[in-house]
Amino acid sequence: MNITIVTVGKLKEKYLKQGIAEYTKRLGAYANVQVVEVADEKAPENMSDADIQIVKQKEGERILGKISPDSHVIALAINGQKWTSERLAKEMDNLATYGKSKVAFVIGGSVGLSDDVLKRANGKLSFSDMTFPHQLMRLILVEQVYRAFKINRGEPYHK
Repeated sequence: MNITIVTVGKLKEKYLKQGIAEYTKRLGAYANVQVVEVADEKAPENMSDADIQIVKQKEGERILGKISPDSHVIALAINGQKWTSERLAKEMDNLATYGKSKVAFVIGGSVGLSDDVLKRANGKLSFSDMTFPHQLMRLILVEQVYRAFKINRGEPYHK
């Protein structure tokens, strides 16, 4: 399986880079994983609703430019479905079983995802009702994808 994580912004925190690198390395036994960063749009601190929409649109265009036309897209969105780790594992297994070898997870920037990205998505996934920094979501997501593969193979890790 080929998994692409398309995310807005450059990761600066060393501890997050190290965690993502560790789980990406572990995932190498199960899938080809690539993290693709797109530039975040510079915006003033206090944005109007119109400013927010412009930022979402510009970032959205960059995101869509990095998604393969034949990818199954899962957007991380606060209003998405909440899955357990077991459900994510089942969904990943179903995608592989039914010939969806390219999966793209999308993590938006600080103002979220554009309507165009959400329309392109085959599904929306929410990890919580809480708000997390989008940089931290990269680590959480890659760990959960790793956990999904371990669950599907019946290997120790998931408890």
